[in-house]
Amino acid sequence: MKKTVLWIAFILLVTANSTAQLSDIARVDWTILPKLNSTVEYTRIRALFNYPVKLKKEGTYLLLGLDYSNINLSSSNDNLFNTDELDGFQLLDINLGYTTPLKNDWRLGVRVTPGISTNLVKNGLSFEDFVFSGTLVFIKDKTKDPDVKKPWKITAGLSYSQNRGFPFPLPFLVYYKKFLPKWSYNVGVPTSNLQYHLSEKHRLKLYAELDGFTSNLQKGLVVNNGAEAEQINMSLVLGGLQYEYIIVKHVEFFARASYIISSSVQLRNNGDNLDELDDSNTLYLRTGIRLKI
Repeated sequence: MKKTVLWIAFILLVTANSTAQLSDIARVDWTILPKLNSTVEYTRIRALFNYPVKLKKEGTYLLLGLDYSNINLSSSNDNLFNTDELDGFQLLDINLGYTTPLKNDWRLGVRVTPGISTNLVKNGLSFEDFVFSGTLVFIKDKTKDPDVKKPWKITAGLSYSQNRGFPFPLPFLVYYKKFLPKWSYNVGVPTSNLQYHLSEKHRLKLYAELDGFTSNLQKGLVVNNGAEAEQINMSLVLGGLQYEYIIVKHVEFFARASYIISSSVQLRNNGDNLDELDDSNTLYLRTGIRLKI
């Protein structure tokens, strides 16, 4: 049952990240999973920037950007193996995006993302440190159409990402609707939420979401069974409450507190799980500022 939950979690995680990178022009956020009753503490600082370049065709843009994360993972599981190298992970993606309007109010979004994901304990990079991601989405947005009484938006597409551990295309489909003046929802894959609009600037959101990362271990790590782990993989299934404040148009502050429904921190070799550090985290906190399209 647990393997099934984690499999679904990673499918959702890949598509969730892909959609966010296409809609955010810039974002800076900070995440912490405090140790509490766990043997693992996780912190992540992330900065993302996409620069839109307007092309000749009306409503068509090229997006050029970077997505950088610094992840620190501390573990008190030293009685099994040396965990000193499970820290200081560097994730850097180069975002190359393209978006253009299509017929019948549809819009195309494409993102190609080469990058690295590694703990950088050696002086240079190796082939195993490099990763590749790609996204193709179609969006029909009726949230600003004055002739639509209940605004809605549908997003459908495919995503591929090496640094989430599943190297094959993954589908997703999300439907958004504002069904009352102060209430709206998203339902589907990769995200579902219920939003209450307190005012034009304040919003509360109940949500289910996923987070995590995969990174190369440059020197490898010998675990307690004598096998050598080449990757670390962290997956989280979250549910919680998020507060959003619109500072100015397109610029938002957000803060969230989540309960971790399912968590796993695994050491892997060629996709096979060799050992698990911990799966008992219960609290997830994140805050940040973002500039959205």
